[in-house]
Amino acid sequence: MNTIKCPNCGHPIKEYKNPLPTVDIIIEIGGGIVLIERKNFPFGWALPGGFVDYGESLEEAAIRESQEETGLAISLQKQLGSYSSPKRDPRFHTVTTVFIASAHGVPIGQDDAKQAGIFTKKELPEMAFDHKLIIEDYFKTKK
Repeated sequence: MNTIKCPNCGHPIKEYKNPLPTVDIIIEIGGGIVLIERKNFPFGWALPGGFVDYGESLEEAAIRESQEETGLAISLQKQLGSYSSPKRDPRFHTVTTVFIASAHGVPIGQDDAKQAGIFTKKELPEMAFDHKLIIEDYFKTKK
């Protein structure tokens, strides 16, 4: 474990690295689910989602991220689960809580999304992160 200096006294202290909390949202709409194409690395299609802000609940983060990336106001239905593989995001170790939500309207890619679209199980594009696994788990619950 690395050490850093205490900013007050200069004493060496252990540097702790913790996974970063994130949320991802499976938005059910018009017989499909909403995906966004990412503007930033890692590129590709993904579920709407992002980092939880300090002082924000997971539910609040899911609602905010959905609005920022798709322009959709969502209604959270339930949690699908959590995913925590240290390799799920090539940038950092993240732990995501995945929500299933419903919405009405047309998703429009905003913020860090190039575009947004509605996809059925049969027409899913290549996915970023571990979102293919998450979506497979989601469709298993629909059987």
